Amino acid sequence: MTDLPILFVMAAQPEYGPALRARIQPLMTGIGPIEAAVQLTAALARMDRLPRLIVSLGSAGSARLAQTEVYQVGAVAWRDMDASALGFARGCTPLLDLPRVIDLPHRIPGLPVASLSTGADIVSGPAYAAIEEDMVDMETFAHLRAAQNFGVPLIGLRGISDGAADLGGMDDWTRYLQVIDGKLAAAVDLLHKALAQGRLVL
Repeated sequence: MTDLPILFVMAAQPEYGPALRARIQPLMTGIGPIEAAVQLTAALARMDRLPRLIVSLGSAGSARLAQTEVYQVGAVAWRDMDASALGFARGCTPLLDLPRVIDLPHRIPGLPVASLSTGADIVSGPAYAAIEEDMVDMETFAHLRAAQNFGVPLIGLRGISDGAADLGGMDDWTRYLQVIDGKLAAAVDLLHKALAQGRLVL
């Protein structure tokens, strides 16, 4: 383990299983980009001492990645933003000097890397055809923007809970969360090990 102050951030209790409970006490921000941005920003603003690192973790959907496996976010996009009628590229916020896809440079050795699209919609079935990134979630981009506002680096960890078949309800999302919980916990262990060994420098 390391004494480096890390803030772990998750969206919802169903993703927070016994393996993670034995390791971390995350800030729960709620589901979706609005709640994610509001709650994380409010929490950081109240802190006397900011964390050195924020880790956004939880589940994600993907029609192309292995179900139940955990990936670290190499780059993240915001699929909700569309100001193309004003001449801006889809995914780019007008008058904000950020690319459509934002790279996350800090990587945990030994974990596969994938790109992520954040949005307020649940992606299922044919909707994946419109997504350029490898996986989808509803919070990471919002967590990243809050972290950037306070000058804190962010790492994203996502376990693939769904996407191989159309979603038919809550059971389709939660079915593999227990398996993902164990694999996210193992990823957290890798993070601490990499920091302690100096293989991940912030």
